[in-house]
Amino acid sequence: MEQSQTPHLDRVAGPADLRDLDDAELNALARELRQETIDIVSRTGGHLGSSLGVVELTVALHAVFRTPFDKLIWDVSHQCYPHKILTGRRHRMHTLRQEGGLSGFTKRSESDFDPFGAAHSSTSISAALGFTIGRDMGQPTGDAVAVIGDGSITAGMAYEGLNNAGAEGRRLFVILNDNDMSIAPPVGAMNTYLNRLNAPHASLSEVAQGFIAALPQSLREQALAARARACGGPPDATMFEHLGFTYIGPIDGHSMPDLLATLRMAHARAEGPVLIHVRTVKGKGYAPAEAADCCYHGVAKFDVASGTQSKGRANAPSYTSVFGKALTEEAARDPNIVAVSAAMPGGTGVDIMGKRFARRVFDVGIAEQHAVTFAAGMAASGLKPFCAIYSTFLQRGYDQIVHDVALQGLPVRFAIDRAGLVGADGATHAGAFDVGYMTNLPGMVVMAAGDEAELVHMVATAAAHDAGPIAFRYPRGEGAGVDLPERGQVLEIGKGRVVAEGDSVAFLSFGAHLAEVRLAAEALAARGISCTIADARFAKPLDTDLIGQLAAHHAALITVEQGAEGGFGAHVLHHLANTGALDRGLVLRTMTLPDRFIEQASPAAMYRDAGLTADDIATTALRALGIDSLPRRANATSVD
Repeated sequence: MEQSQTPHLDRVAGPADLRDLDDAELNALARELRQETIDIVSRTGGHLGSSLGVVELTVALHAVFRTPFDKLIWDVSHQCYPHKILTGRRHRMHTLRQEGGLSGFTKRSESDFDPFGAAHSSTSISAALGFTIGRDMGQPTGDAVAVIGDGSITAGMAYEGLNNAGAEGRRLFVILNDNDMSIAPPVGAMNTYLNRLNAPHASLSEVAQGFIAALPQSLREQALAARARACGGPPDATMFEHLGFTYIGPIDGHSMPDLLATLRMAHARAEGPVLIHVRTVKGKGYAPAEAADCCYHGVAKFDVASGTQSKGRANAPSYTSVFGKALTEEAARDPNIVAVSAAMPGGTGVDIMGKRFARRVFDVGIAEQHAVTFAAGMAASGLKPFCAIYSTFLQRGYDQIVHDVALQGLPVRFAIDRAGLVGADGATHAGAFDVGYMTNLPGMVVMAAGDEAELVHMVATAAAHDAGPIAFRYPRGEGAGVDLPERGQVLEIGKGRVVAEGDSVAFLSFGAHLAEVRLAAEALAARGISCTIADARFAKPLDTDLIGQLAAHHAALITVEQGAEGGFGAHVLHHLANTGALDRGLVLRTMTLPDRFIEQASPAAMYRDAGLTADDIATTALRALGIDSLPRRANATSVD
């Protein structure tokens, strides 16, 4: 992309150059930076709304603080595009979220201006306190500044960080970027509280003070003393002040004079922890983003003039939409079915159910741990909760899955979206580990959909399963294009299916890589090699009868999955080793994601990097049979 010839941006090679600009020039720079951000994301896609909301804040922070010596930590960091433009990466922004290009999040290996990597929420305050302790213990670092949104501050880890930082009493800065949005509209009492801080009318504190002032003198002092004891501090203090922070705000996050004056004052005078409450508008300065329900949180490439986003392939419905519709139909038949989402009702598809059964869909905010235990409580009450969370985010609730669900044998249904590799969001969002961490738990049933029709059946199976917890996983993106059943069939727990029969090599596929296995079998058939294809459906309990038949009647058995080592294939290997099948000469190979993080690219390129294309699968089978491998094609086939 050709660099804009706007005068102020062209004078900025890094944040130090901002300190040579006067306040009026910084304001002009912010306008140019906003337009450049829009132009870049229109060509690359990405997180637009969040980045537009912090343009002025980004400029002001870099102008006041001495980054990278001072550590600027962006919570989630999906709002970091203006930050990247100003920190020496402007010339590479056209590579954003692409293979070999810039990450869509902060990344320590990418720049000294990214002191702490992110992509999940609510970590910034804890990390900033860690840098603060390092500074006070003599490490070569300056002030730490955490920028956290009003959505992210709803998560428990943010409160843990605030509590610890307030108790430590050390100089650090928390910028609360309050735009009244996360990915979906905000929920919870914290949002209500922040809105009350912004409200011009009398607060509850003022009402209470007026009531006390009207009391007789003999009672007034007693009431004030009692209120102080109950509040734990000054009667008009905010909750942040009760936690030990100096609270400043709210201030207009799009007013450069207000931002600069506030940050300069805080930087000059702060001795302990400071929280600066900044009000911003997500999508600020781009009308289509401001008008959209999601404020253009995540967008494809788009036309700047109209805001129209380019559409991808539409050959088949997405797995997410198939899940949402199947869940809604099950909910229509069973009034005990409820759904839980952690700030992702649209991303997980439960918003489809919410349109018909709003009172039975619960968005708990960015609080995966709470979501799991909340679902466990509903299951204990007799309801049938579906807890719909992305694989990468469900990791945050693992202790709750173990202790609050599995240990008690509660029938929580885990709908695990974004299983496998997900593309431009890269390693931070990959659903690589859920098979391993779920199958390790006693009593847990774990399924994976081979195609979108199987997903419909698995939703029905989960709805009918009351014997304990059950999970099913499915990938991002469109399905295989198979016909969908009118109604889901309840599957027999622990039973797979044979898709095609052969006699030389057996493929045992778990999950949506079934399409690649079919392509591999076709390539082998062209060489006269007959293949059996089985869809395992279940990683736990295993279909040991099916595995035994495959092992007994084929020279080689290849397991294939879209997950890390230690998952489905490991359980098959464990079973076969203990039953002596390997002693009888069976050749077994397990195909998984490699033991490393796969960098961002298209899903097809990521699976090619992982060695899981159809050609890789066919080559593995040939080598297992002792036959020369297939020649690798330049553009090996893979799921996209």
